[in-house]
Order: sequence, then structure tokens, then C-alpha cells
Amino acid sequence: MHGGFHIDLKRVNPGRPPVLLLGGLNLVRALGFAGIPAIVATSDDHDPALDSQFCSGRLRLPPIGEKNGGLALGALLEAGALLRRVCGHPVPLLYGNDDHLALILAHRERMTRTFLLRLNDPPVAHALLDKVLFERFAQERGLPVPRTLSWDELPLWEGPVIAKHRDKLGWETSAVHLDLLQRSKARIFPSGLAATAHPAAQALRESLTFQEFVPGDDRNLWSFHGYSDANGRLLAWFVGRKIRTFPLGTGFSSYLELAHDDKAAAVGHEIAARIPLKGVFKIDLKQDSRTGRFLVIEINARFNLWHHVAARNGVNLPAIAYEYLLHGAGAGFNERAIAYRTRWRWLSFRLDARAARELVARGELGWARWLGSLLGARKVYDLFSWTDPLPFVRAFARKLGGFARRRMRQWLAMAS
Repeated sequence: MHGGFHIDLKRVNPGRPPVLLLGGLNLVRALGFAGIPAIVATSDDHDPALDSQFCSGRLRLPPIGEKNGGLALGALLEAGALLRRVCGHPVPLLYGNDDHLALILAHRERMTRTFLLRLNDPPVAHALLDKVLFERFAQERGLPVPRTLSWDELPLWEGPVIAKHRDKLGWETSAVHLDLLQRSKARIFPSGLAATAHPAAQALRESLTFQEFVPGDDRNLWSFHGYSDANGRLLAWFVGRKIRTFPLGTGFSSYLELAHDDKAAAVGHEIAARIPLKGVFKIDLKQDSRTGRFLVIEINARFNLWHHVAARNGVNLPAIAYEYLLHGAGAGFNERAIAYRTRWRWLSFRLDARAARELVARGELGWARWLGSLLGARKVYDLFSWTDPLPFVRAFARKLGGFARRRMRQWLAMAS
């Protein structure tokens, strides 16, 4: 035990070193499927990843943000230096959200000296992390993206528009997310004029970006995932498709599947090569329901929850990243040789039940059809797992304990 660093250093194998993971349960399980030890770096004492059988250690971090960024950086660098001394070489660092990536990019030189990383070139990396920069970047690289609309252009735009948070960092606690977007990722307005007339949109306009809305429902939301080497050569990839999100159309993933689609794959390959992208990435695509054309909604250069279900289906990008970072070209990658299945789907039952309720209320889905969509496929879950049950058990116990304490306080208040 070294301060907030909890790991049995005697069990660290330099030939199969651990990953220092800034990520959650989906990434821990993907690594675990490949037999790769993971040290979870988190500020959340109740992070379910800490209870996973695949978690081999824990680094306690202060919350990553402007106030504690220096403390978090120091903890990461200290842990990385210790692991380097034990292993005789740097260990891989994997990261699962934009706040983690922003910290890494802000201290790129120190982080790349301490850890094994494959990052995009600085101009690309910063453009992918800033939505305003990305708009200009997409135009320069000729990427097929929806039209961005300025506030002055909105009153003249007769079609639907979609409003999103301008900043990728810390948006979960922002007024935009809580007030205007109503805890969703975006909000759709029937016209540009309707957007400018909304009081919250008026008040928060400087924190928003507006685009034309691409017609289509959740099934029109696709993604192209990959991992590329230092030269932008794609080592492995897969195509994903959303089945449902909550809230519908603009919310968080609730039911996902891998898919084989030649057109989506071709668009993903072309964009990855045109930029070019390096390291891990996810290209979010929306297929226009009228024309079938794919447009780029966003590009993220980090690991994500899709890697759990993809690993089950035969393409484990975190494991591929691990082998590449440790062994480079000597790992013998051949992109054409990596195939994947579509048998397994990813499910957040809690969110998908809410999505189903919304669809049933609209008359677009029946409860029997919803249950059939769940029962007809093999699944991995955001929390539950037969082979890794402790994260679910402890999360359920904490929730049950919290409910019991609230009822007890209510009873005592009534009794007094």
C-alpha cells in the first residue's frame, strides 16, 4: 500500500504488466476477458469496477477537474513511476472519458514519458475534444457533417434543429444539461425560430451549439470504432448500431449491438484515414432516413462502454491496444484477419425499460415486442454479470441500505 495506491506489488508480472485504467466496469471486463490485469484509478469509492474480479488494484484519485487537476496528475505520475520501477518499463494507461483525456493532453509530455500511450497529433487531439474547434476542423478535412447554425441563422432555418452542449468537459453538472437538455445529451427543436424563442436557450446560448437535425430514430445512430498505430494504419475495427437510447433520439445508450454494414464501414475507414486518426477512436454517425447518407456527428478519441460487448463478439480493442503499446509492430497485427460476431448485445436494463415506456406511450412499441427484443439475443450488461457478480451485488446492497435508511428517517420524523 502506497498512500492511495493499493496493489500487491509482489504479484505484478513484468512480462504481463497491469494497465492503469481511468475507466469503469465495461473496460475492466473487456481487459479481464483477455487476462490483462487492471489497476482502477478512480475518485469514486463506490465505483463498481473496484468490486470486479478483474480489478487487481486501486489508485484513489481526487476528482479530476480544474481545482484538483494537479493533485490527480501527481497521483497518476507517482503510480506510473512506481509501476515502471517494478516492471522495468512503462505500463499502458487507458482512459474512458473526456475529462481524463483532457488531463492527459494538458500534460502530454510528462504523461508519455511515464506511461505507454498512443495519442493523436496535437492539432487533431485538441480538435476532437472541442466542439467549436471540431466544426472548423471538419470543414478543413472535408468531413461529411451536419450544417452548424449560428444564433443569427436560426430564425431563418425552417427545419428541425438540434442543440448540444458546446463543451465536452464537465457537462454532466452544467446548467445546459440539467435545465435545457433535461438530463439528456441534446434537445431537438421543431425549427430554428422555436430554438431562439426558448427562454433557457436564450439564457444559455453561449454554451450551446446548434446543427440541422438529421432525420432518423435511434436505429439510425451508428458508430465506427477502431484502433490505429502511430502511422494511422488501422489495426482493428468494428461497426456498432444503437437499438434504443433514453431519452429517445438524444439520450444515453440503453441497448446496443454490433453490426455488419459495408457502407458504414467504408465511411469509417475513409474518415479515419483522411484525418488520420491514431490510437483508439469512435466515429459517431447518423444515417439520414431519407437519403441513406451517413453524416459524422462526433469523433471521440477514448475508450468507451462499447468495448465490453465488442470483446464478447471477438474484437477486443483494449486488449489490442495493450499488445500494440507493449510490443508495437512486433505484435503481428493484420487488420483483415480480425473478424467479429454480432451475437452479443449490450443492455442497461434500467434505461431500456424507461425507453420502452416512452415508446409504448407513443404507440411505437408494445411491451411484448420489447421483451422479445431482449429475450431473443445473448447479452452483456452495464452492471450485472453471472461470471462477475460482486459489482451488482454490492451496488444493490448499497441501494437497499440507502432505501432502508430513508424509510427509517421518515418513520422517526413521523414518530416525533
